[in-house]
Amino acid sequence: MAANSSEVGGEILMRKIDERVIVIQVLIAVFLCINLLLIRTFFMKDFFYTTMRYIFFAVTLLSDCLILILSNMLLLFQFYNFTTQMWLCVIIYTVSSVYTSVTPFTLTAMTLERYVAICMPLRHAELCSRSNSVNCILIIHGLSSANAIVLLSMFFASATSNIYTEERICSKVIFILYRWQNDIYSAVGQIYFLIMVITIIFCYVEIMKVAKAASGEDKKSTQKGLRTVILHTFQLLLCLIQLWCPFIEAAVLKVDLMLYINVRYFNYIIFYLSSRCLSPLVYGLRDEKFFHALKSCLWSNLKTTILPLK
Repeated sequence: MAANSSEVGGEILMRKIDERVIVIQVLIAVFLCINLLLIRTFFMKDFFYTTMRYIFFAVTLLSDCLILILSNMLLLFQFYNFTTQMWLCVIIYTVSSVYTSVTPFTLTAMTLERYVAICMPLRHAELCSRSNSVNCILIIHGLSSANAIVLLSMFFASATSNIYTEERICSKVIFILYRWQNDIYSAVGQIYFLIMVITIIFCYVEIMKVAKAASGEDKKSTQKGLRTVILHTFQLLLCLIQLWCPFIEAAVLKVDLMLYINVRYFNYIIFYLSSRCLSPLVYGLRDEKFFHALKSCLWSNLKTTILPLK
């Protein structure tokens, strides 16, 4: 009787996992389609890829697409206990780790761009040129690589040579062999967190000062910039909470498997997917120029796909 109950419980658990995996696949497919449409819109006008804030926007879209694909792959590996060789996991983890950090760093850079546009308008064209945008993107990728480099360096220094041919379920946890490695990794993440939070607070306070002093059209433009910074802050907060998710999930796993699955599902939906669907809202819908270009792109797609069928 106990064996039958165990089998029934296992079947219910797998059915629940399968249903959630299907929901996640649908959400990811929708977000990828939206992001790809926005990326296509970005390349429609020269103005977009010569303006810093739109270049940064495109970087977040590309980063989010890559993260959605890789994180979904890792999630499926864990749900269905699919193992990979360590060398392949190192590659997947490295790319995933770098681009998980690229989005919050780029959001911070976008906030700084709004600060320059509102608080230093006379220097905006000079500081936010296309060449400086490329330099910023390189710096962002360099900073985003630091966490992965630190963790992998500690792993390579501590691991035995035969570990690279072993097959395991790919996740960040397998690269942490000792507790001190996790402490160093967490310390780097906290430093990133503090830098981003201080930058966001500074920009918000300075833009608020300008908003209070402005009048007429300037006040309206400044208020819009302030709302954009608030949305960036909320999106950045969701991204940064991801740093805590693995630690929360590891602690919950020791308590109860079903609770772990529920927490992991909640974290993935709220902090991975939701944070990455805000980019279309911030620039895809709220930005007037981009919104008009998006409508034009949608209309051209409709004309080429639906109208010929009539």
